Amino acid sequence: MYSITARQLADIVGGELVFGAEDAPLCGISTDSRTVAEGELFVPLKGENFDGHDYIDKALLNGAAGCFCARVPERFIDGKFYIRVENPLRAMQPLALWYRKQFDIPFVQITGSTGKTTAKEMVWAVLSQKYRTLKTEANFNGDIGTPKILLQLEKSHEAAVIESGMDHAGEIRYLGEMVLPKFAAIINVGVAHIEFLGSRENICKAKCEILENLAPDGVAFLNGDDDMLSAVTPAQRTVRFGRSENCDVRVTSVECGGIEYTRCTVETKKDTYDLTVFAPGEHMLYPMALSVAVGEEMGLTHEEIVRGVSSYVPVGGRMRILHFPGERVLLDDSYNANPQSMAAALRVLANSGGKKRIAVLGNMGELGELAEQAHRDMGALAGELGIDMLFAIGPMGRLMAKEAFDCGCDEVYAFQTKEEAYEVLYDAYSEGAVMLLKASHFSGRFEYIAEYMEKRFGTTEK
Repeated sequence: MYSITARQLADIVGGELVFGAEDAPLCGISTDSRTVAEGELFVPLKGENFDGHDYIDKALLNGAAGCFCARVPERFIDGKFYIRVENPLRAMQPLALWYRKQFDIPFVQITGSTGKTTAKEMVWAVLSQKYRTLKTEANFNGDIGTPKILLQLEKSHEAAVIESGMDHAGEIRYLGEMVLPKFAAIINVGVAHIEFLGSRENICKAKCEILENLAPDGVAFLNGDDDMLSAVTPAQRTVRFGRSENCDVRVTSVECGGIEYTRCTVETKKDTYDLTVFAPGEHMLYPMALSVAVGEEMGLTHEEIVRGVSSYVPVGGRMRILHFPGERVLLDDSYNANPQSMAAALRVLANSGGKKRIAVLGNMGELGELAEQAHRDMGALAGELGIDMLFAIGPMGRLMAKEAFDCGCDEVYAFQTKEEAYEVLYDAYSEGAVMLLKASHFSGRFEYIAEYMEKRFGTTEK
């Protein structure tokens, strides 16, 4: 981040510099008093069980140059600055917007109900073949993370790929007001967060907020196979990608190589691309097609696009493949789950070629009235796909287990917690078996199961 002064910062966010030198510099931003770096601005956030204002002194003594504060401290620390704002979290937005406007580079903003991180990583892998490209890291895709990512922009950056998540209406609009994309992509519209939004129609409206801040001469990239997006007609030029005949960037063939790779052919008006990613699942074709579409718009060559797609690497808990002794394989897709992504993961497991295929499934969150039926459907699908064993964990586990058994899965287990299942899982994980981990965040961090298996077998991923 470029260094700016306390006075400039106060003016940018409409705050009041209540203490400290006007020319005091800052060079970054932090919301964690434990990890704040020298010269950063500390932003005290407030949650259900904490108030960052209680940690202002700690942050400043750990090196922060100054802080935002809605509640002004009774005493100040010399050499530090304090800027009063109405809402520290919301004050991050005008700062991020001001900073983003210092960069005349193309921004790609991506959203969707499932697969948006995969799409972001793959688009970034393609653009990085030609441009120094900033990308959203980890799960920094919301109102806290997006400003942090934008403030990491440097003079050397030539492009940026920003992932945007949401669970309520208005969130994508809020993020778009900071990103101001040249290119905006919607991967799909599913039922994730339907508990808060009520219907797929409302979810689609919320996702389409990404188009409200799209540059007038920008491009909207929409999934041409998604029924909810078929009626979306942005004012800007639109490129549809997918398998349907109406798609401008069309996938014409797909080859799934078990858990090793996915290949497809993508045709555009300009060229034909034979693409390979070393990650499993037919659902990968959508990020692949989107990457071609964005790559062409950004002027990449055929070779750069093909090389970029093939360089894609899955990130934490998103179909990460671990190999253990005895040809055991673990598919760690535990980062999050909704019905669309869980069904896709089960199909990958079904086609894995394992001597025994073991699904370890947790609860899916934020489904509202659809929750019970959605979990039954996942159990039924496991049975219909011929999954050999199902471990269903959490409050909805018994629903999944019963449906799986009724639909042909002979060995099913239901546990309230993952800890109860550890030893049974270990015993069931025989040579040549493939095990899938899939659950929502709130189900209790299924990545711990992967860590448990790594410790027991003493190996790491290839």
